[in-house]
Amino acid sequence: MAFRNSVGIEEEKAPDGLPDLALLHLNSNRFCGVLPDTFSHLRLLHELDISNNRFVGGFPEVVLSLPSLRYLDLRFNDFEGAIPPKLFDRPLDAIFLNSNRLTRPIPPNLGSSPASVVVLAHNRLGGCIPPSIGRMAETLNEIVLIDDELTGCIPPQVGLLRKVTVFDVSGNHLQGPLPGSVAGLAAVEQLDVAGNLFEGPVPATICSLQSLKNFTYEDNFFSSRPGCPAATADGRWNCIPGAPAQRPPAQCAAAAAHPFDCSKAQCQATPPTTRRPGGRTPLAPHRSPLPHHMPPRRTPPTPPPPSSPTPSHLPPPPPTYSESPKSSMPPSTSPPSSHGASPPSSSSSPPTEHPGYVLPPLTPPPPTTTPPGHHAPVPGTPSSPPSSSWSPPQGGGGKLPFPPVHGVAYSSPPPPPSGDKLPFPPVYGVAYSSPPPPSKPYN
Repeated sequence: MAFRNSVGIEEEKAPDGLPDLALLHLNSNRFCGVLPDTFSHLRLLHELDISNNRFVGGFPEVVLSLPSLRYLDLRFNDFEGAIPPKLFDRPLDAIFLNSNRLTRPIPPNLGSSPASVVVLAHNRLGGCIPPSIGRMAETLNEIVLIDDELTGCIPPQVGLLRKVTVFDVSGNHLQGPLPGSVAGLAAVEQLDVAGNLFEGPVPATICSLQSLKNFTYEDNFFSSRPGCPAATADGRWNCIPGAPAQRPPAQCAAAAAHPFDCSKAQCQATPPTTRRPGGRTPLAPHRSPLPHHMPPRRTPPTPPPPSSPTPSHLPPPPPTYSESPKSSMPPSTSPPSSHGASPPSSSSSPPTEHPGYVLPPLTPPPPTTTPPGHHAPVPGTPSSPPSSSWSPPQGGGGKLPFPPVHGVAYSSPPPPPSGDKLPFPPVYGVAYSSPPPPSKPYN
């Protein structure tokens, strides 16, 4: 079951009235507020996708009570706070939480998850990559932690992930050397550690990865690299002697004088507020939901987001959000809405015609170059075109005159609608040889 281009959820009816529902896709609407607790009635739900909406509040823990759930997609919303550890105890095969407002470290029981795909990118998690990740060796295929403000070192346990094809930790604050245990990533095709603070040599074991197609390590402080093609295809903005487009010697000397000791790293430490000189800003989030299988970072599937941060707003019922230094959510431009406290929309849409606007009856279709509704009368008032026998009120009682209807010539104004019944508006886009047939009242 899927909904598109909608503006609300009937909280008390939809989930409660569909107890046998197995697949529910509500992505890319403008749903807002919190996820209703009535979702707990969906005992057979196998796949839930509410991505690219305006849901707010803490992580919707109601999804943790769904016994049959295997696919969870919450990306591109405004969920905030911590990822509950219970999430990684659920038998989920795919977890998409990217581009929300999550602000707590990855729970240490990450390795308990049997998921094959885990995407937590573009949040403000901080903390380290839990060493328990090595326990996901039998199931994990893709893990994407882009732009999560991660700190510390890559744990050597990542070398146990022999089935991983995508390992992307770019755009963070990770430090220390790249562990030689990456040689255990036997199936890896995309390995991206760019935009961090790694130092020391690029391990020679990189050259033993037979499936590796794209190794990206630019914008770090690596001091040397092996000579195999996988390691020499990239490497700009490091400290590698003789390589092109490297950092200034002063930056490299400062990094070499203060090497990072991974044995002293605090895994739950607060992420640093500043980077070493010359470090790049973490990557901005993608503008539309990431595909289930991540493409290379160099070829994002969607255009980049706006550069301005999202202003604070007051979504019901969670507290006011504060402005963050970078955007990790759908754009802030919202279409006109009667709910000013709604979170930002994922995309701008043209305003819809107000149902209270009533066009004059018996009006031939306007020229095709004039968009309908451009000269709509004042809402809530019967309209009539100007004529010699009638003049609009002039400033009395705060009322404004009706705008003229262009392109229509009347010998006299049409009679106003009688009673409480309103006439049908004309049908645009239809060529008549004579004026439209008489209108019928609304039922």
